[in-house]
Amino acid sequence: MANSNITTLESNDSKVGPKGAQVLSEALKTNSTLDTLDLSYNSIGDDGVQALSDALKVNKTLTILMMGYNLIEPNGAQALSEALKTNKTLTALQLYGNLIGPHGAQALSEALKINRTLTMLDLGDNSIGDDGVRALCEAFKSNPTLISLELRYSSIGDDGAQTLSEALKANCALTTLDLSSNSIGASGAQALSEALKANSTLTTLDLSFNSIEDDGAQALFESLKANTTLTTLDLHDNSIGPKGVQALFEALKANSKLTTLDLHGNPIGDKRTQAIRQVLQTTECNIKF
Repeated sequence: MANSNITTLESNDSKVGPKGAQVLSEALKTNSTLDTLDLSYNSIGDDGVQALSDALKVNKTLTILMMGYNLIEPNGAQALSEALKTNKTLTALQLYGNLIGPHGAQALSEALKINRTLTMLDLGDNSIGDDGVRALCEAFKSNPTLISLELRYSSIGDDGAQTLSEALKANCALTTLDLSSNSIGASGAQALSEALKANSTLTTLDLSFNSIEDDGAQALFESLKANTTLTTLDLHDNSIGPKGVQALFEALKANSKLTTLDLHGNPIGDKRTQAIRQVLQTTECNIKF
């Protein structure tokens, strides 16, 4: 990293390990050009994250840090939290596929209450569960800068969806929320639908691979009559049948903002699909069956 022209370093799956991360951290403390660092799939663990976190406290150029699949546990998340409280440049942090759990999410939430530069946070596949979501929601109720939150494969259920709903009613920054591949059912979808009626910033919501079924789908479609900002809604593979899309007809007539709706992988039935196609002739929405 002595080369002052390097702005992006991709070392994913390079067997960096904890010791390699420590070497990189020393370089980051003095480097003034690198803005993107990808260390995914390197098994750096908590020791490696601790070293990198120390570097983040003084580095003034790094904006994107990717550390997916690195065996990072709650202690590593705690170290990152302390760094984020003082770091003024990092805008995107990707921690997908680690082991931070609810305690790690709690630690990061404390940083989000203070940090005002991070705009994207990816905590997918970390088993943060409903407790982890609860902690994060307390933070982003008042966080004005985080616009993208990735929580796919996070063991989130209806309680977590309810908590997110309350936070979305107060949050005025989040534009993208990925809740795919969780355990959200009809009641969780109904809670989120209430948030959509009040929220005025969210543009993309991914609920694919959950279990919202007909009742959850109907509630979400009803909310589209009042929502004026959502442009993309992904509901594929949610066990939604013909009854579930009944409310979609009226919603499409009232909503002019939704441009993309993914319904593929649901047993909607040929008759209902044909009826939706007829409605589509009068709307701008692109629906995938």
